[in-house]
Amino acid sequence: MTIQRKHLVIGGLWGLALLALMAVAWVRVIGPKFEAGLSDMIGPGDYHLTTTDGEAFTEATLKGSPLAVFFGFTHCPEVCPTSLGDIAAFQQELGDEQIRVFFATGDPERDTVDQLRDYVGWAPGVQGVSGTREEIDKAITAFRIYARKIPLEDGGYTMDHSASILLFDSRGRFFEPIGYQEDLDRAVAKIRRMSAG
Repeated sequence: MTIQRKHLVIGGLWGLALLALMAVAWVRVIGPKFEAGLSDMIGPGDYHLTTTDGEAFTEATLKGSPLAVFFGFTHCPEVCPTSLGDIAAFQQELGDEQIRVFFATGDPERDTVDQLRDYVGWAPGVQGVSGTREEIDKAITAFRIYARKIPLEDGGYTMDHSASILLFDSRGRFFEPIGYQEDLDRAVAKIRRMSAG
């Protein structure tokens, strides 16, 4: 083996060792700190909204027992009714372990508390959440979700929005999302893992 080739092999081995060391650092130190930081960033804020039960929905609402938050709107053609159906399915699967679920509107101009009550009333454990445009915008920012009006040709509008259901543990910390139309068994397993933690 030539000296140059020997140096290349040694350099390659040192590179692999460095990559392995970086992977261990990520798994044991950096990754957990990143996840902990993300958990603390989603949900906290100074929003003050109202639920369909007439209660305040604030940062304090996230604490006490595991729950889920979903942002949508009542004129939603597909994602929101499908997600409510998924929520009803996982609540049925959970039985006595059902969690509180809040359906927060991204369209407060059309979604009053009364309208939300009718919209979510059939799904077990789900409360609607609405408020002023200013307070809804604060909540959208606090929950790090996306919601935007999309003008229609007839002069009306629809909404483009995030489709994940956000899970929060009993301390009010973001746990992880349930993706749009995620497999029922996986969604229920996430909720049970969160509730056990």
